[in-house]
Amino acid sequence: MKHFTSVNDIVSPSFGGVGEAINALVKKALVYKANPFKDKTLGANKRIGCLFLNPSMRTRLSTQIAAQNLGMEAIIFNVGSEGWALEFEEEAIMSGNTVEHVKDAAPIMGKYFDVLAIRTFPSLKNREDDYSELYIKQFIKYAGIPVVSLESATLHPLQSLTDIITIQEQIAVTPPLGGRGAKIVLTWAPHVKPLPQCVANSFSQWINAWGEADFVITHPEEYELDEQFTKGAVITHNQNEALKDADYVYVKNWSTFNDYGKIYCNDPEWMLTREKLKLTTNAKVMHCLPVRRNVELSDEILDSANSIVTQEASNRVWAAQAVLSTLLTSLKGGAE
Repeated sequence: MKHFTSVNDIVSPSFGGVGEAINALVKKALVYKANPFKDKTLGANKRIGCLFLNPSMRTRLSTQIAAQNLGMEAIIFNVGSEGWALEFEEEAIMSGNTVEHVKDAAPIMGKYFDVLAIRTFPSLKNREDDYSELYIKQFIKYAGIPVVSLESATLHPLQSLTDIITIQEQIAVTPPLGGRGAKIVLTWAPHVKPLPQCVANSFSQWINAWGEADFVITHPEEYELDEQFTKGAVITHNQNEALKDADYVYVKNWSTFNDYGKIYCNDPEWMLTREKLKLTTNAKVMHCLPVRRNVELSDEILDSANSIVTQEASNRVWAAQAVLSTLLTSLKGGAE
């Protein structure tokens, strides 16, 4: 593995396909969960630079802990508040607010660090610009070292790996009824402002690539996601229909994709409640956090035994540790 920006980066000749690669990464993460310091010297004398172009809590802390568990030094830098405004466009005439070009900054980062982790965020104004993933691609182009996405304009791969780790943990304890495969539902939820499609895109991409569950996406009309991420899933505008017999329900808001970055519907009827959960097989409920209580998800769900959001968030450490150890092994010339 050279970089970690999407599920496509984890495929290697060592595995028969992306599903096998996901399972191998999940297995590695769970080994670290059982023994966090088993490779505590793997990252000795190595540094990871974590650059944040927008705020973070779980992603920042979990990545920092994961790096330290492997013996790496983690250096955190908030680009917007602590550094110069960066320019990413090629051949830009820098007569505006940007002070330093990424093609000057990134190579220096490549000398300071062994791995570079970047968190960016979409503008939600221009879909073409956001979906070009210019920011993270420019760091990959100019840094010359492995780049890890801590969330980009379109995807959040560490979150999605975490989600599959959490689902696999749960399946090991409570397999789906009747020996069938798990049914996983991604449901849209109301929110007070337009949010990116990153988490929903990424969750869809990883669950489809994993290929070990029946996957349904439900949302109001005109909230379709980009088909490149959802192809393979069943998509319905009927939330009740989607929830029927679900084993896992992933709750997330996202703004419109076609008429980009808008909120058309904020119907509170789309909020998951205890009554709606009766349609499922007593499903476990997931959310990436932070969550707006009683807007996206009700207190009665979040504070119930059905909620596994705390377990999910804690697994962020092991997802990051599995990815970083794989990159470190590759840097040392070992197997992917």
